[in-house]
Amino acid sequence: MFFKNFKVWETELAGRKLVLETGKMAGLANAAVMARYGDTNVLCTVTASAKPREGVDFFPLSVDYEEKMYSVGRIPGSFQRREGRASEKAILTSRCIDRPIRPLFPKDLRNDCTVVATVMSVDPDCSPEITAMIGVSAAIAISDIPWDGPISGVNVGLVDGQIVINPTLEQRGKSDLVLTVASTADLVAMIEAGGNEIDDDTMFDAIMAGHEENKKIVKFIQGIVDEVGKPKFAYESSDPDPEIMAEIEAFCIEDVKKALDTDDKLVRDEALRPIYEAVHEKYDERFEGEEAKLDEIMYLVQKHVVRAWLKDEHKRVDGRGIDEIRPLNAEIDLLARAHGSGMFTRGQTQVLSVATLAPVSDAQQLDGLDEQTEKRYIHHYNFPSYSVGETKPSRGPGRREIGHGALAEKALLPVIPSVEEFPYAIRVVSEVLSSNGSTSQGSVCGSTLALMAAGVPIKAPVAGISCGLITGDKGVYGDFMTMVDIQGLEDFYGDMDFKVAGTKNGITAIQMDLKVHGLTPEIIKEAFAKTHKARNYILDEIMLPVISEPRAELSKYAPKMLTTKIDPEKIGDVIGKQGKVIQKIQAECDCKIDIEEDGNVFISGLDIDNAKRALLMVETIAKDPEIGAVYNGVVTRLMSFGAFVEIAPGKEGLVHISRLDVKHVDKVEDVVNVGDSVLVKVIEIDDQGRLNLSRRDALIEVKGLVPENDEEEAPRRDGGKRRFNNNRRRDR
Repeated sequence: MFFKNFKVWETELAGRKLVLETGKMAGLANAAVMARYGDTNVLCTVTASAKPREGVDFFPLSVDYEEKMYSVGRIPGSFQRREGRASEKAILTSRCIDRPIRPLFPKDLRNDCTVVATVMSVDPDCSPEITAMIGVSAAIAISDIPWDGPISGVNVGLVDGQIVINPTLEQRGKSDLVLTVASTADLVAMIEAGGNEIDDDTMFDAIMAGHEENKKIVKFIQGIVDEVGKPKFAYESSDPDPEIMAEIEAFCIEDVKKALDTDDKLVRDEALRPIYEAVHEKYDERFEGEEAKLDEIMYLVQKHVVRAWLKDEHKRVDGRGIDEIRPLNAEIDLLARAHGSGMFTRGQTQVLSVATLAPVSDAQQLDGLDEQTEKRYIHHYNFPSYSVGETKPSRGPGRREIGHGALAEKALLPVIPSVEEFPYAIRVVSEVLSSNGSTSQGSVCGSTLALMAAGVPIKAPVAGISCGLITGDKGVYGDFMTMVDIQGLEDFYGDMDFKVAGTKNGITAIQMDLKVHGLTPEIIKEAFAKTHKARNYILDEIMLPVISEPRAELSKYAPKMLTTKIDPEKIGDVIGKQGKVIQKIQAECDCKIDIEEDGNVFISGLDIDNAKRALLMVETIAKDPEIGAVYNGVVTRLMSFGAFVEIAPGKEGLVHISRLDVKHVDKVEDVVNVGDSVLVKVIEIDDQGRLNLSRRDALIEVKGLVPENDEEEAPRRDGGKRRFNNNRRRDR
């Protein structure tokens, strides 16, 4: 056989076949696995450099989830017809894979490591994201790269109140929960969730159900490792010499404690600066050519101080209690012309969120591998350098910004009204003005304020908060402690950032970042309890006193939206040949009209009266005029015997001279001219569909004018005349 090392392993996951193959593809990588779940195929590779990267104080790991459009039988929609920059969903999937695998690499490893998951075939019922996570885990586990895995991941849904592992496409459409759980053999390593106000107990049960399923797959992968796994390569540790570390710590630790003991980040940074200078002055000669290691030692000294304070003394750097939230403030209407704005401040973390309303056609178009083709609610998050007191040019949003924006979007999406209830596309932008921890959850709170200020009828206000973790010598199985509302240093030096957003009724989003291998059920339960209490406090005491419910009216600068539904067969009439009819309506009424294939029509404009006029035109075209209906039309032509009036593009009728006014008319020009706007009433529709209109009858009905006499001559299309008593006709 040509592929002499080719091997295949097979198991079952949620009732579908899971197959892992090695030894056939990408033979020059440190390891490669083709993961196949149903008809979904993902090639997962991992490579590492032979030598460590010089001058870095972190593990240089990159994870790329690559979507190939051929996997769903499509050609990319770009100009070049090839895949370009990773989609937002691909970036979010890369982050989901990164978070559970990164803590399992040695902290002192400095060799570059690249993980690539290439999606080659997609079965809609079998998630390529989960397939990629499992395939990546297997590839790293069998490689020679040091790693304390394997892990596994599954999706968990909640369909008709029942927990479902790896729901199918149909089940995902009905699920109240979108949860991804990654696990090691014993611990929950990653949680990413969005839900329709899921209560804490149900969410916990869903996480545990995913964890139990993961244990089976971890055992399956471990069997593969036992059979074909390579010995792990040796590497040179980047950890500082313990004796030198102890010497420098003794030299500066008391000064470091004094510098850290403040609630002001600027004061802290300023107090630390001379300590760094003193350490470099004293030790640079001993570290000639490796001065960066001194900064790493200083990092470790600060980490030791912060963790010891928390764990041993239950002391926080800013003097708060373990479950005390930083000072909070909420404001709305900071920007006069924005449709809605809200600012949320927590300590030195400050986020300004701005809401914009637009026609439904402004929804974001998506070109990805799944069934979602557009996004009506969009949330963007910006993190400028000035927010942390630094200076660097903006290069657009990075993975972190995209991830935080997606988390806030996920948190608010369950409370966004349907398009039928609120026919708008909605964009919220969260600008981080100052950052000292938990800006993503600040953006959730600020965005809730902005949406309510904009008049978006959200189903319930949403707040977010984070929970931190410090573990002792025995890790998560030992004397751990959690604290609510972590600030920058506690996030930086702690073991967990457990973000939970939700309403008073339940959880809408979770994102868990860890620096340890995973969490026990007890830690998860404790985090749920603390974040639940904290977010209710934020809602009741801070946000709702500022704005208790969405405003009843939109900003005068927001477009006004009207909707109607027409017969789909009439869409062509409304659009007209080459779009001339709809373009004319939009130009005349200074509005925008969007028509969907099912006949739903959305009309938006800043002036509500113009929007109503456009709506009437559309309905007049799509719904044949009825005898007795009154319209506001435009005079298009004058004849000696009357005037032709267009009540909607393509809908024109005759107003005979005898029906131009409530008094006698000698000349048509005495009453109307071309271009005049006139009220007319449909009084007859002949057997050819032609309209006979009356301005006289409209003035009597709408404005209550009294005619000069009861007898009038009424026109007929054949040029003849008939006489009737107008009052008697109305009586009938």
